[in-house]
Formats: sequence, structure tokens, C-alpha cells
Amino acid sequence: MSDVVAEVAAETSVEGDAKAALATKQLSVYEASAEELIERSMAPIKKEFLCPPPSRSLKQSDVKAAPPHPSLVQEKKSKRQLKRERREKCAINLCPQVSKTEDVDSCQYKDKCRFNHDIEAFKAQKPDDIEGQCPFVASGMKCQYGLSCRFLGTHKDFSGNYSSSDGQQNSEINFFNKETQRLLWKNNMTFVKADAKLKSLGLFGNAKKCNVSEDKDAETPQNSANGTRATDDVDTPGPLEIEEIRPMKKAKSEDKETSQLGDFNDGMIVVDETQKNGHSTSKAKKEDEDSIRVVETEGSLKSHPREKKKLIDFRDKLYLAPLTTVGNLPFRRLCKVLGADVTCGEMAMCTNLLQGQASEWALLRRHSSEDLFGVQICGSYPDTVARAVELIDRECTVDFIDINMGCPIDMVVNKSAGSALLNKPLRMKNIVEVSSSIVETPITIKVRTAFFEGKNRIDSLISDIRDWGATAVTIHGRSRQQRYSKSADWDYIYKCTKNASPNLQVIGNGDVYSYVDWNKHKSDCPELSSCMIARGALIKPWIFTEIKEQRHWDITSGERLSILKDFVRFGLQHWGSDTKGVETTRHFLLEWLSYTFRYIPVGLLDVIPQQINWRPPSYFGRDDLETLMMSESAGDWVRISELLLGKVPEGFTFAPKHKSNAYDRAENG
Repeated sequence: MSDVVAEVAAETSVEGDAKAALATKQLSVYEASAEELIERSMAPIKKEFLCPPPSRSLKQSDVKAAPPHPSLVQEKKSKRQLKRERREKCAINLCPQVSKTEDVDSCQYKDKCRFNHDIEAFKAQKPDDIEGQCPFVASGMKCQYGLSCRFLGTHKDFSGNYSSSDGQQNSEINFFNKETQRLLWKNNMTFVKADAKLKSLGLFGNAKKCNVSEDKDAETPQNSANGTRATDDVDTPGPLEIEEIRPMKKAKSEDKETSQLGDFNDGMIVVDETQKNGHSTSKAKKEDEDSIRVVETEGSLKSHPREKKKLIDFRDKLYLAPLTTVGNLPFRRLCKVLGADVTCGEMAMCTNLLQGQASEWALLRRHSSEDLFGVQICGSYPDTVARAVELIDRECTVDFIDINMGCPIDMVVNKSAGSALLNKPLRMKNIVEVSSSIVETPITIKVRTAFFEGKNRIDSLISDIRDWGATAVTIHGRSRQQRYSKSADWDYIYKCTKNASPNLQVIGNGDVYSYVDWNKHKSDCPELSSCMIARGALIKPWIFTEIKEQRHWDITSGERLSILKDFVRFGLQHWGSDTKGVETTRHFLLEWLSYTFRYIPVGLLDVIPQQINWRPPSYFGRDDLETLMMSESAGDWVRISELLLGKVPEGFTFAPKHKSNAYDRAENG
């Protein structure tokens, strides 16, 4: 493996020299001081690690670009075409039951099974095993993929003695119930508490039954006077159209709500905890529909269940941000090992959850090691979000539910969700108020400073957010227009924190990249509960270790490779050790590597700590593997994946998904 790394690192160095030759201002890097480089947002690399300056006589025409990695040759194809090609390449799909038991008679469907039962034919076309040990066998468990496992040769080492402790460590929860999925598909799921609260607040409209699965544009923006969508778009179960609303309990006085807090218990504050209100389930749906009689009263308009909520204590806890694509379960599990305290799942769209999409529900999966875990959802309207909140509270085990009101992605904003809600404060209030009043699970929100740069508005809303029912608010110190460009405005975060209610926990977010940043924000604003860590964790997940140990970790390339190996092991246990699971793990590994290359080792810097917006000049590492890891070439990321997961399949392609993995540029806004 060392020869391969050395060869690839040499190619990477040549590519770096070629780029340096094309850069007319490269020479100034060797002459400028560290302070001058920092002023230009360039990383002050030690001179001995800088690539040699190019010859002045070298012409641009003499520089030959290195051939691209075969996996980078892009050809636009539809998802349907790619799926068809995968089926054609894998002509023999062995039945999972036959693969697991190695017995052709074990499948209950026999000849009617849509999978192949020819074991010998499958073995003949199966790719070679990958070097290493099966992740399930390594954890003391029997591999459920059997013959399909790409580490089949190591299964003979399994003695059959199961380790209960290891099995528990690898357990996952929040699996999507098939019966629930069928009810959602048929639009037979009832949302008793959500619909009752919506009607009590006057947000229900004329109760008109509408099939969620047919409402493809449910998140489409509507120009309504009160910031909520028209009544034709409200999804309402039939039984409630003719039934009235049960009076809710009157809220306690404001003094009683906020004066007494329970004891701390594993990061949770219990405030007069009571049992949850009853709700309909898949088995008792009909009984609930027939028994509920609700009547609107004045008390129902004033009710607020904060007196019976559980509140998570975020103070001084290391909070891993919900990260789209890369913030998957294996990555969160890795961050837990490295010191993260609070984790949150990837953002899930409410309409997709209500339509019963299994891929969206998979984002809510939780590992047993995530002791403080929340899910993040995104929606446009109070009814959609409230029903998703009730459903999640019913089906999943989570410690809090975070509502995203700051996502800058165009696809989300164009549906009036994410940061588009920043322009509609009344709708923000309705979403939080309805959601927080129907479940005991704490509701938190995540926002940006504003939609447009220079027009901050969260400071005018922050004092009311606790009254809406939110337990905590995370403020990303950028506007939607900025995306990830420029630096986060922490002074504005401090201002909002000081204006917030004493009972509202405020969490800052943006550009936390070292324990120095963490300490500075906590000392500059003691009222700040915690700091959320996002891209800093993507680039160097060991930031949690650095903060807890209060040191700059000069991590070696070997230690970084071990972290990558842990991610691969967690990924194979989550996505599977068969060919499909291996390639899924490879895909998410490559997405992560598109961030990690930005890390500059501590030992190579003249000034520490590194800032997240520093761009490095052309430089090399202390060994070949370190040089390979700092390459910005996607072809080199593919080569790193081949060190861990074997050769990529024929026709493999990869391109990073998000702009946020690049250095901050104006065009990203």
C-alpha cells in the first residue's frame, strides 16, 4: 500500500507544481510574511513545505495537465438510465435469504421469488473480496449478508459466540414501520392533536380532505394575507370534518411556567413531567376516530404545555450540526467517538415524511451511542410541520425536534421553506406554536440572521421565540444571501443572545474551527448556551477532542487514516457489506473527503490555529500519505477510497454535491 501511496502522492505533487506554474502571483507567497498572507486570507505555510517556485522561463504551453482519473469523466445520465445500467451489470441478484443461509430452499417464495437462487452463478460473477475483515465479524456478530458479503473469506474466522455488548453498541433504532407507511400511502393516518390545535388557533380553514400523496406541490409558495396557505391545500383527515374539538387544559401562570426548573439528569431538565396526551395509532385508529369529541373554548386558545415539557440542557455541550449528505449516521457515530455530546440527524422534508417515503424516514435513524439526539425537519406551513412533528413523536425515539428556518438551498427556499420563512414571521410563530403545543418533545429552531444581507431581523423576534414555545434557537451568523461566503457575524449573535428571554437557550453557529474559537465565543458572551459545529467538524471531526482537551492536535496522516477506517467500518455496518453497501459507503466517504482536504496540519503552519476561510498555497505534507490527503483533486479522493474499499467498479463517476465544501467565494452567495 505504501508504494501506491507514494506513487499517487508523486502525481499529486506534479499537479501542484503545474498549478503553481500557471499562477502568476505564486512567487509572492515565498516572499510575504505570515501577517501579510493572513491579511490576504492565505494560510501561512512554513517555507520548507511550500512547493518550489516555478521556473520563470517555463511557458504555459509547456505545462501538460495530468490525465484525469477515469472516474471523473462525467456523462449526464438520468436516474432511470443509471438504475437500468446497474441492473444490467449485475445480472444475478442473489436472494437475500438464500445469501444469508446459503440454502436455496430457505426462501419462502420459492420459484415466485424475484431474486435469483443460483448460488454458483452468483459466485462466478461476484467481484473479488476486499482486503480486510468483515465489519460484523470484527464486532462479534454474524454477518447478515452471507454469500453477498465482500469480506466473505473472513467469515470462517467467526466462532459463533455472539457478544451481547458489541451487538448493543451496533444497534440502531427509529426504523420505519411498514404499517405506518401503508397508512400514509393510503391517506388513512390521523393527526388528532395537530388538527385539534390548528383548528383552535384558526389555522385549520374549511376542513377539506386532501390526499397528501397527490399534493406534490404542497410546499409551493402561496400569496395569502395571513402567511398561511389557502384552505384547498390543507390536508385534513375525514373524521375530523364533522367532529368538534375537546377543550384543552388551561395554561399555568407565566410565573409558574418559568420560575421552577427540575433537576438535571443526563443533560435533560424535567419540568413537571406528565404523560403524553393520547393519540391515534395504526391499530386503534378507528377507536380514536369514534371517541374524540373536541369543542373549541377560550381556554384552548391560551393553552401552552410548557409546564409539562422536557427541556434539553445545551449549556456547554459540543453540538454537531445537522449536516446534509455528510451528517449521516456513520459520521455522527464517528463524531461521538471523538467527543461530540449532541447530535442531530440530516434535514428531512415534512411532505416527504407525510408521504411515507422510506428514504426520508431513513434520515431519522438513530444509533444507540447517540445519547442526546434530535431530528431536523423542514416545512412551509403550520399544518404540514405540525403533523410531521406529531408523527415523529409517535413513531420515533428522539430527545428534541429541530425545525429548520435557515436552509439557503434554492430547492428548499423556492418551496417557501427554510430561510424563506425569515420573511414571514407570523408563519414562523404559527409553526412553532402549533408544533410545541402538541408534543412533550422539546422543539428547537435553527435560523439565519436574515434573508437578505444587511437586513437582519432575528433580533426583533428573539424576545418572542420562547413565548412561541421553542426551547432553544440556533443562530447561524450569516444571511441566506451570503450562503457560506464571508465570515459569520458573531457580534450580531451576541446581540440576539442578550435580547433573548432568560429561559430561551441560544446557540451560536458559524466558523467554529478550533478550541480557541469556542473559548472566545463563550467568554465574549457568557449568556450563550453553546456553539454548534458544522463545517469545522466536516473538515476535522477531531475538533471535539481538541475542545475537550483544550489543545491543538497535530494529528498524523496515520491517525487520520485510522479515523477514515472507522468511518468505513461504521458505514459498512449501516449500509451493508455487500456490493451495494460498499459502493454506498464509498460515495459518502468521497463526499466527506471533499471537505477534509482543506485541513492543514498544525505542524505545517507558521501561525495557529488555522482559520476556516484560509486558502493554502501549493504545498506538500510531511509524508506521502499526508500529501495525498491534502490534494484538492477528486481523482485523489477516489484513490484514497480505493485504499479502504478496493477498486472502484467500471464506469464509476463522482462529483461533490455541495458548494459549501469549497473555499468561501462570492459566487457561493
